[in-house]
Amino acid sequence: MKTTLILNAKVVNKGSIKELDVYIKGPWIEQIAPDLSHHPADTVIDASGKYLLPGVIDDQVHFREPGLTHKGDIFTESRAAVAGGITSFMEMPNTNPQTLTQDLLQQKYDIAAKNSLANYSFFMGASNDNLDEVLKTDKSKVCGIKVFMGSSTGNMLVDNTQTLEKLFSNADMLIATHCEDEATIRKNIEEFRAKYGEDVPVENHPLIRSAEACYKSSSMAVELAKKHDARLHILHISTAKETELFRNDIPLQDKKITAEACIHHLWFDDSRYADKGNLIKWNPAVKTAADREAIRKAVKDGRIDVLATDHAPHTLEEKDNTYFKAPSGGPLVQHSLVAALQLHHDGVFTMEEVVNKMCHNPAILFNIEKRGFIEEGYYADLVLADMSRPWEVSKGNILYKCGWSPFEGQTFDTYITHTFVSGHLAWETGRFNESKTGERLLFNRN
Repeated sequence: MKTTLILNAKVVNKGSIKELDVYIKGPWIEQIAPDLSHHPADTVIDASGKYLLPGVIDDQVHFREPGLTHKGDIFTESRAAVAGGITSFMEMPNTNPQTLTQDLLQQKYDIAAKNSLANYSFFMGASNDNLDEVLKTDKSKVCGIKVFMGSSTGNMLVDNTQTLEKLFSNADMLIATHCEDEATIRKNIEEFRAKYGEDVPVENHPLIRSAEACYKSSSMAVELAKKHDARLHILHISTAKETELFRNDIPLQDKKITAEACIHHLWFDDSRYADKGNLIKWNPAVKTAADREAIRKAVKDGRIDVLATDHAPHTLEEKDNTYFKAPSGGPLVQHSLVAALQLHHDGVFTMEEVVNKMCHNPAILFNIEKRGFIEEGYYADLVLADMSRPWEVSKGNILYKCGWSPFEGQTFDTYITHTFVSGHLAWETGRFNESKTGERLLFNRN
């Protein structure tokens, strides 16, 4: 098996930063020690001055395959993810066709096995009428069940109360929810359409998909989970009030109800609609600066457990439209880690907090087998980051198939120099090695 030796790295792991050497053999981290310089290896990398992080695990992406591949596909988006330091992703079911049967779920795994440069898992989708199919899902091989408790991209709204009760009472694996109350949103749409017609200014998006709509749905999901002792994970928290739903007084591994924040809700606020327009139109919406600060606080104090992207590319042609016709979502996987590290540069998070929320905690929360930490015997999913190498996001270095980024024009102080996926050096200073694909994630669940 091929061997790689990383020397003199500042290893960020389990809440500490230590200068260590790391020896990789095949897909595994075989040895970690202060001095392995005399250890023979096929490849030696001097990482002096750089930080070695576990590979990022992104628990929410939309890679658009099958059926929506003009926006992105598993190859192009996993490639962009690897360049950004994401070594594992979990992808959502609102593709075309929607992932509502075990056969359609397996088809996605088959595509990823051939084309994904990163490690992968796919959510099984729930609808109002596929409960029997959902309950066939193998919890040791599939990351979770996705429920849209609010319609977003694609028509997968689950609004049948009886269906939700049965799902929460019968599912024996993680249920991930998109929470926005559909009735509240529809009422708001009617009011703004009456006022503006089709030309609603995009800055009204967080008033249409309001804080009230988010909290009403999230609190309902929490009530269902408590009632049925279900394992609930609420995605993309966007409001201050929602952060009050979650606990920080018990260890993550003991939590039955967990929460995710996305990088755009930590970075942008509603003042940016003026210059970014539909490019920062997401569901749930980017809301106020006060909401953003509350989410940052909840990330720091442990009420919000993980950071992810909700990467959801659309073409610029699709985005360049009136409010109701412009789709929600944007591409983020190439830039989420450097954006989080920029927040570290700006004093918002520590390095250890970034690694906890983007690497360690997703592995703990989803019970992922031997990933998310820099430990002997674990898979060598590793990222080397040069924290003092500024670069500007521009059309020329954007890797998404859609060709744009909401961060265009932003200068980041951190550059990802190397990304290892299961021991394979997939990205090195602007160059890909696409000779090996990623692996299917497995889960240690009783």
